[in-house]
Amino acid sequence: MTLERENSTSIEYDAAFVQNVYLKSFTPEPHYDVADWADKYRLLSGKSAAEPGEWKTSRTPYLKEVMNQLSTSSPAQRIVFMKGAQVGGTEAGNNWIGYIIHMAPGPMMAVSPTVELAKRNSKQRIEPLLQETPELRERVKPARERDSGNTILSKEFEGGLLIMTGANSAAGLRSMPARYLFMDEIDAYPGDVGGEGDPILLAERRSATFRLRRKIFMVSTPTVKGISRVQREFEKSDQRYFFVPCTSCGHYQHLHFTQLRWPEGEPEDAKYACESCGHLMHNHEKTLLLSKGEWRATADSIDGTVGYHLSSLYSPVGWFSWSDAAALFEEAKRNPDFMKGFVNTVLGEPYEESSEAPEWQRIYERREKYSQGVVPMGGLFLTAGVDVQKDRLECEVVAWGRNKQNWSVDYIIIDGDTARQDTWDRLAVEVLDRDWPHASGHTMPIRVMAVDSGYATQDVYAFVRQHPQAVWGGSGARASQPRTVVAIKGQERDTALILSVSKADTGGKRRGLRVWNVSGPVAKMELYRWLKLEWPTDKDLEDGVAYPPGSCHFPQYGEEYFKQLTAERCITRVVRGFPKQVWEKDPTRQNEALDCRVYARAAASIFGLDRMSDYKWRSLEKSLGQEVIIPTKGVEMSVPAIPQQAQTGQTTQKPKRKPRVPQRKVIKANDPYL
Repeated sequence: MTLERENSTSIEYDAAFVQNVYLKSFTPEPHYDVADWADKYRLLSGKSAAEPGEWKTSRTPYLKEVMNQLSTSSPAQRIVFMKGAQVGGTEAGNNWIGYIIHMAPGPMMAVSPTVELAKRNSKQRIEPLLQETPELRERVKPARERDSGNTILSKEFEGGLLIMTGANSAAGLRSMPARYLFMDEIDAYPGDVGGEGDPILLAERRSATFRLRRKIFMVSTPTVKGISRVQREFEKSDQRYFFVPCTSCGHYQHLHFTQLRWPEGEPEDAKYACESCGHLMHNHEKTLLLSKGEWRATADSIDGTVGYHLSSLYSPVGWFSWSDAAALFEEAKRNPDFMKGFVNTVLGEPYEESSEAPEWQRIYERREKYSQGVVPMGGLFLTAGVDVQKDRLECEVVAWGRNKQNWSVDYIIIDGDTARQDTWDRLAVEVLDRDWPHASGHTMPIRVMAVDSGYATQDVYAFVRQHPQAVWGGSGARASQPRTVVAIKGQERDTALILSVSKADTGGKRRGLRVWNVSGPVAKMELYRWLKLEWPTDKDLEDGVAYPPGSCHFPQYGEEYFKQLTAERCITRVVRGFPKQVWEKDPTRQNEALDCRVYARAAASIFGLDRMSDYKWRSLEKSLGQEVIIPTKGVEMSVPAIPQQAQTGQTTQKPKRKPRVPQRKVIKANDPYL
């Protein structure tokens, strides 16, 4: 534009233009809620989204109200979202982050379960969010610029700052005051952070100075009923559910899994039955249902918290179908270990653990008539668990087969002072070094023996050092030799059966003894689920119906064994103001049999029970004389034709020998049973 003016007309045009620009500078930007902002500005990256491109709230209509509660125009301060998988809850939080950076700048904190997860989320979700959205890219300087304030866990922008941290970092939770607080997967947060208390309370203190202007968004898939954080927060809220209309009668209802209908064994035909008229709705009608749905509160909030619950049944078409839910349920029915994951991730509900111990009389009545000390058919490898007392060693030998079926082979008590070497020598002779007869006529060794090191620790270590030990590698535990012995240390954490492997007092040895840290709660809860399984009737067994996975079989033991096996129960107690599940022993019973079974189960896991391939199972079956044809995967092997000369007895010219390629020497384990 030139400053030279040739006539009045152009001068008037320039004046109007300048006036327009001047007035526009004083015009506030149009108001957007979070959902409106996402529809207008949000672009999904192909690096982190299954459907890259423009964000469309119409794809997930149930998220609109949830996101709008996070807008500055909403009076809600605390929003809780208890959900299943594949519903877009985390992306709703990411939309909120973008909205804050663009429309309502201020200090914000995003808390992941751990610092490592916070770093991963920053790289995989937050960084693509900033780079793919132009309005955000111009407000956050590139990380490569000096003094940009853009690091993995910190993003500076005009008028605010985004800090990302982990719930396991007390220092990170006290880093700064925050007007906006986004807490993702709160059920995975630790119970206590560095002795300073619950991470949710620590994080919420960061927003206390903002009073009525703060926003707190808590999102999570629930875990166990009674100790789930998101369940606790949701129950304090107004408990909103998403109601959708029946396509036939128009009755509004929120989706329950119990209303799914499908023929037995055909989950692909799953349909939803209206609770009012019984009309069957197809999965492809879900788009219409969601578009007409609405949130309805079902309770009065205690502290003003707005709460939402949404199962995976609401997942849009193409993400997760009703058929998928039905198939997962059928799988969970066959394998009880999957049921908890189904309830948490599909239904979006806390899983209610069965806290009551099974009735010992019921298990006693299930005793079978196989010989004690003989491995029944179906048992393919042996483990042993040893409980150490002052005046005795108690040991159970357990056989394991496919689908985690198990048979108690023998229960042995070795009386004697455990400080004396001869007591441990008897354990080796009477249990470990013994070849156990199998019903097939073969014999079997104990593969792994797990010994409790909580009592007489140094004596246990001395016994373990005399025998082969299991090792821990990148692919998990390995016990390549029979009669492997490991030292076990029980832990009260319930994250996994084998928690970790730590080094013990090795006496200066470079490669010393390892102690396997085992979760007692995980093993006990699994065992009690197995003991409560419904067995097929005698007629069902005659018809070929198999025992359910995890079925526990016992010989003709006395009553005392079964009383000890069920001597503990899981109860919920309030610890430091928060509910926690703990195991308590019946004061009138001993629990050595339960401990031995837990150690034997840990030994089975070390041997590979939880990751054993079908090929390995077939190999074990073949070692017992059970001829099994192992098919080649995807390869059709043809038998070469016999030359005519060979058929008539004529000699053929020997082919030239190919040069031999030097190979590394193969070192095989000294194991006659492999």
